[in-house]
Amino acid sequence: MSQSKIDLAARLLLNLAPWRNATTWRIAFSGGLDSTVLLHLLAHLSKTESLPALSAIHVHHGLQAAADAWPQHCQSVCDGLGVPIQIVRVQVRPGASLERAARDARYAAFSEATQNDEVLLTGQHRDDQAETLLFRLLRGTGVRGLSGMPRQRALGRGHLLRPLLDVSRTELEVYATEHRLSWIEDPSNQDHQFSRNYLRHQVFPALNSRWPQAMATMARSAEHLHEAQGLLDELAQIDLSQARTQSEFDWLGLPSLELASLEKLSAARQRNALGHWLAPLTRMPDSDHWSGWVSLRDATGDARPIWRLADGELHRAGGRIWWLSGAWLRAAPAVGGWPDPSQTLTLPDNGVLTLTGQIPAGPLQIHYREGGEVMELAGRGHRDLKRLLNESAVPLFVRGRLPLLFAGGQLLAVANIDGLDGGPSGSWRLHWQPPVEDQGLR
Repeated sequence: MSQSKIDLAARLLLNLAPWRNATTWRIAFSGGLDSTVLLHLLAHLSKTESLPALSAIHVHHGLQAAADAWPQHCQSVCDGLGVPIQIVRVQVRPGASLERAARDARYAAFSEATQNDEVLLTGQHRDDQAETLLFRLLRGTGVRGLSGMPRQRALGRGHLLRPLLDVSRTELEVYATEHRLSWIEDPSNQDHQFSRNYLRHQVFPALNSRWPQAMATMARSAEHLHEAQGLLDELAQIDLSQARTQSEFDWLGLPSLELASLEKLSAARQRNALGHWLAPLTRMPDSDHWSGWVSLRDATGDARPIWRLADGELHRAGGRIWWLSGAWLRAAPAVGGWPDPSQTLTLPDNGVLTLTGQIPAGPLQIHYREGGEVMELAGRGHRDLKRLLNESAVPLFVRGRLPLLFAGGQLLAVANIDGLDGGPSGSWRLHWQPPVEDQGLR
């Protein structure tokens, strides 16, 4: 066995050591150089090492005529190594960036295929990491982006690993040549209209001619930035722990933070904490488009500030900021009669409603606030609903969705609001379970 194979194999096993108890190692197999070497190494290691079950997955984008032959090539390579392969054909949605659209389609397929206790292995190497760093630097990204591709992250029901990030492309080429491997050369990799290709073929050769260790040092910088991002994440958790106070409206099930705790922080720490909190909820704007946060934070009086982001909105109410998405951004459809109040009522796009205790005489109806409603309260007489909601400090964004119980045109109850949600002496109560949103993007 050659020295290069021993070195690569030993490094690969070391990088994969924490994942030896996975049920499956699935290789993302494009047929290119890096994934071909990764597959070949693991297939041969499996003959002498006790490894998880190996399999491969090839995603066919169908973006160019040459690609039609690639699934058969990948199938042939896997057959020769005795590794089962899954061929997945995807549709790439047209958009401003074909590279981004193809990547999104590919990783959606990977996510779908990765099950519990499974690991998807990709072949990105040290040169790819350096390219990623420079590409993102030129786009003005922050520390998180400059930390490059993570060595591992959650994917689907399992994890994604990049075990070759400390291996150069030259080392992979030497290995492939020594073992007479054949791989696919994607014609699009020569197209300089794609930014990464321009960097690879025009910029990096010039850098390497002046600084031969440029790739290694840039990849090392990405490691340093990854560590720095880890410290920023820890700081964000500390700051968020102070802002995650209880609210009397926690029953809404909406993510929220106490504004006063955030306002004590410097502007940079505010952005760091908010960015960390919002990362699972929405795509974030770049550093030049945070004015919406400043407007939300500094609003005074009767202002109703809203910060609209890619996947939802931040609202301000009751000294807190609230994240709204999905159904909360749509008007709730009208309801009407409640034929059987002893049964739970499903509200279109607005959760469910239940009546407990001695059900009041009907027929009963459910409506939403339109303005001008009046409610009779024991010992207080008739009171304007708007004033009652103000007294209870109900957030404005909730008021239009609060189910109101009527009988014979009389407003009997407002769901979930203490003192307004039931009959005399607590003989019955109206309970609303608001709509539940999936508060995670990925």
